[in-house]
Amino acid sequence: MPAAPAQPRLSIEALQDQLGPAMWRGDHLAGSGEPTLPTGHAALDRELPGGGWPSRSLTEVLITPGAACEWRLLGPGLPAWLHPGRVLVLVGAPAVPRLQPFAAGLQATGLDSRQLLWLRELAPTEALWAAEQALHCRDSAAVLAWLPVARPEALRRLHAHAQLAQVPLFVFRPARAQQQASAAPLRLRVEPATSPCTLSVRLLKRRGPSRPDPIELPALPPGLAPVVAVKLRAALSRRMPPVVAAVGPAGGASPPAHSPAPSREVSSDAVLVGPRLPAVSEPA
Repeated sequence: MPAAPAQPRLSIEALQDQLGPAMWRGDHLAGSGEPTLPTGHAALDRELPGGGWPSRSLTEVLITPGAACEWRLLGPGLPAWLHPGRVLVLVGAPAVPRLQPFAAGLQATGLDSRQLLWLRELAPTEALWAAEQALHCRDSAAVLAWLPVARPEALRRLHAHAQLAQVPLFVFRPARAQQQASAAPLRLRVEPATSPCTLSVRLLKRRGPSRPDPIELPALPPGLAPVVAVKLRAALSRRMPPVVAAVGPAGGASPPAHSPAPSREVSSDAVLVGPRLPAVSEPA
């Protein structure tokens, strides 16, 4: 029996053309299987599958407790998601006074505080339940949940609920959780960078090639930059009092007196967080 004719062998590129998005090469940034939301950071959009935040699944953000990096990361993009009649649900947002969402600061980024629903002082199991219910609320534009002790199976369940409800879910956990498994298709670690008013973002997990180097992002939206500039100038003037030269016995200038201890620097997050937002803000 004559041998069957050999089938022509396709190149990887030809196979990619035939299969389209069904085929993903691990050394290429994958397309997104869902619509994406702009992050407000062009440099970050370029590194994310689909060019933005996933809109129907879980994104896990590992943060340094107390740094308020979550607001600086998400703030620039949030106004584009909050259409009239929709709310941003905050589950378990920090209740420490200096880390509470600050209505005036968030409004300066384009967020209306009347569209923020803040659920706080919840036990871990209550927070998980509240996040699930919020995902299925028809008025939810997005759900932001602070879940420091969530287990991997709880994250897997939340991811499934986000996919079913087709609502973006952001879960914030401490940086020490990096070694734990996570069902999130996108996982980042965010911390203050060494440069002033800058964030350092490490992509720990994405559908694409690994990126060992962090991405540096501006920590302030354009509308807040003038406000912070004024505060920083005021702080600098307090730290550096004018020096008056005094003539010493030999006619030279004597060294200035010991300057006072520097005042505490003004944090770039001071205009984003504060004690002024009520525990629960319902839409008007």
